[in-house]
Amino acid sequence: MIPMPHYLIVSIFLFSIGVAGVILSRNLIIMFMSIELMLNAANLAIVVFSRFLNLMDGHVFVFLVLAVAAAEAAVGLAMIITIFRNKNSIDADRFSLLKW
Repeated sequence: MIPMPHYLIVSIFLFSIGVAGVILSRNLIIMFMSIELMLNAANLAIVVFSRFLNLMDGHVFVFLVLAVAAAEAAVGLAMIITIFRNKNSIDADRFSLLKW
C-alpha cells in the first residue's frame, strides 16, 4: 500500500502546476484547464484523507464537487466560445468584457 504522504505530494504537485498555468498563461482555455487541474488536486487530497481516516464523507463530497465541476466546465466553455465569437481572440489581455 502506498503511504499517504506520496499521494499528498502528487496532489501538491498537480495543484502547483495548476497555479502556474493560471498565473503564467493568458490563454483562456489553458487558464480554464489549470483551474480544473487545481480542483482535481484538491479532490485527490480530500479522497486521500477520507481513505486514510476510514470515512466515506470525503468520497461523497468529492462526488458532489465533480458533478458541480462538470456543470462549471459546460458553462465555462460556453462563455469562452461566446467570447471568441465576439472578439476573435481568447487572449485574456485583449478583452475587457466586465469593465465599465
